[in-house]
Amino acid sequence: MIESVSHITFVVSDLERMSHFLVAIFDAEEIYDSNGQEFSLSKERFFLINGLWVAIMEGSPISERSYNHVAFKVADADFDLYVKRVRVLGVDILKGRDRVAGEGRSLYFFDHDNHLFEIHTETLNQRLVSYEQMRSDV
Repeated sequence: MIESVSHITFVVSDLERMSHFLVAIFDAEEIYDSNGQEFSLSKERFFLINGLWVAIMEGSPISERSYNHVAFKVADADFDLYVKRVRVLGVDILKGRDRVAGEGRSLYFFDHDNHLFEIHTETLNQRLVSYEQMRSDV
């Protein structure tokens, strides 16, 4: 039986730049640095973001951008703080999609290697309730 998501790995062109990105936006805590050694496929660093293990490995970045993304849940009261953190780094921010009432707020942005991230203010249950409400209003 699946217990949880074990970790998320991002292949990046610059470990130092991605480390700064993770710490500056997500308050990531660096817990491991291979220090140039390659125990796995390449040089790597491990971080914890609120208990979630995030690995970054040095390599060729993805060449094409897509909507595949990782979304991090934040409290609505903290949303504007995260928007500021993202803007300070000067990364590309996408125009958000149209939302239905009760769907929460989102900010989509790319890192320097074309990985898409989202800061989001709602839960799955909140989304389902808002969709059900939309169905019953039709």
